[in-house]
Amino acid sequence: MKNNRLHNYLSNLITKIPAEWLRLTTHRLDIYNESLAKTEFLDQFEALYESGQLDGLETLPTAYDYIRLGHPLSCVLEWAVAKKHRLHPQEVISFSSQTIALMAILRKNLLDQINTRIVHRGALPACFDAESLRKIYGYHFDVLSLKDNDPIPMFDGITVLIEKQEDLSQYKNNQSIDFYIAYKATFGSMLLMLSDRSKTFISAIQHVRRRETIAMTPSNCLVVLEQWMGNDTPKHNLDKYAQNKGHVEQILNSITHTEARPLLASSGLSIQYAIMMGLIDEALETHPGKAIQFIVPTNCYGGTNDQARRVAACIDHVSVVDLAVDGGQDMVNSLEPVLQKAALENAVPYIIAEIPTNPRVEVPDLEMLRTTLSKQRTNARGQEAVAAVFILDQTFCPNINFLGQEAMLSSVQSIAYASGSKFPSAGKCTAGYCVANLRAKNLMPKIEKHLQLCDNQATLLQAEILSQQLPSMLKRIEGAYLNTREFVTFIQKNLPKAKINFVSEELAKQGFTPSVFSMDLPSKGENEAERERYKRALNLKLIKMMIENIPNESKFCVSYGQPKGCYWTVPATSTQGTTKEGDKDYIVRVSVSPDLDFEKHKEVFLDFASQL
Repeated sequence: MKNNRLHNYLSNLITKIPAEWLRLTTHRLDIYNESLAKTEFLDQFEALYESGQLDGLETLPTAYDYIRLGHPLSCVLEWAVAKKHRLHPQEVISFSSQTIALMAILRKNLLDQINTRIVHRGALPACFDAESLRKIYGYHFDVLSLKDNDPIPMFDGITVLIEKQEDLSQYKNNQSIDFYIAYKATFGSMLLMLSDRSKTFISAIQHVRRRETIAMTPSNCLVVLEQWMGNDTPKHNLDKYAQNKGHVEQILNSITHTEARPLLASSGLSIQYAIMMGLIDEALETHPGKAIQFIVPTNCYGGTNDQARRVAACIDHVSVVDLAVDGGQDMVNSLEPVLQKAALENAVPYIIAEIPTNPRVEVPDLEMLRTTLSKQRTNARGQEAVAAVFILDQTFCPNINFLGQEAMLSSVQSIAYASGSKFPSAGKCTAGYCVANLRAKNLMPKIEKHLQLCDNQATLLQAEILSQQLPSMLKRIEGAYLNTREFVTFIQKNLPKAKINFVSEELAKQGFTPSVFSMDLPSKGENEAERERYKRALNLKLIKMMIENIPNESKFCVSYGQPKGCYWTVPATSTQGTTKEGDKDYIVRVSVSPDLDFEKHKEVFLDFASQL
């Protein structure tokens, strides 16, 4: 290797990687500066490299935010590849998917109306489906197959060279291309930006990684680094993967009372993307020529909201319709006029909703919801309208039987999905999943097709983690709910002026046992603006007190379903990051686990309440 200094540093680094770099799936906000998220980690890491030091790796600032967008090991790998090929670290981006790096380029060129040429030597990824990318996603491109020594001809547009590589750090220099993609099955891909034009794609490509897939996982990044250094690495055991996957599917069918085979994805947004694109595919085939509407809550999780709008931006006949669901608005009452309008417009309606809602933790009248969804409607010509498909984000309560026979949504075409970084894996991985009831069973093959096309299936390690963690999920949910109920009751008693958003005892008896609640803290001021400023400052004061006084358990974190401690966040500045400002919730959201020092949490909260 030419760069002995880089090689030696990476070889030593591998032996001293902090355990958290492999374990954490969400960022530590206590060392996170959002405005510097994409630069601060590497700036300080580069300083360590220049000084030849490895001490202090565990105290480096958070890299990016989630594993979806990036993490310490993906940043180190990208930095090292860039160093090797004399590129800027931002010009190298890793993906857990073999194909989405290419799709990210196609998406931007579609919106910018730029021609794309895909050049390949040897086979394209097995999951590459040119026909679907053109027909379903609306992408435009040419494909050129070349032999090893064939020159790449000139082209009026963007040229992407994609090659299968055993060592993903490798790249054969070529001046005729804008992008180089090295891919490897079960690992993903590495994207290099090589021309001045390609460097204008950085933000757009990173956003695709954040919304439609994930970065290469920490465990796979480590293997790539080990292989690069010439170290022996274990081979991926595909038989074990099939065994773990089958075990997970069996458990999910049992928990959700479903019969159709569940689908496992690399993240919650990965499975949501497959659901959306699969349903668009189905609509084009079954209802050709009809408009497609995704009906989405206005204040839902920002990733859901943003991804839906990103899909609609690329496909002319797809649009997003706002749905008011909580905070004084009732999901069922809001849904009826939206579905009636969709029927009159002869549209295909797909509804995405969270139950309970986030962050207000509200549950609609499920009987009324079923009636509304089951109602037969007619279009403007008096013909039968297309029935809605209900897409349920069940991440808050993955234990509820929504889809089984005689269950709440059994009579409606329904698909449920969940983020695996919460209860399913106890925060140990990002993998997501989806299941369907009998009425929607026929939709699953289309969803699976797009999950595979995007190469967004759960990784080998993710399937292993889910197989280990899912058997205890229901018990963990029960324990976390009991602690959450106790905390809510304590706050109501000691700070009655705070408005608590949580499920009622009656709903809990029906099985709605979330471990998340939110609260509007009491405020004061001469006018609404003053009261809002006071409340926002109070939110942060409470969170700061909890973290500083209980550092081993309280954490500034957007997740939940964790096995230990208590997570705190303000949805408006975290989970609702891309939601329209007027729909954001500047309140405190609290996530409680089955295992925490309750007396200490009560003590700190009483201290906070006494200062008001």
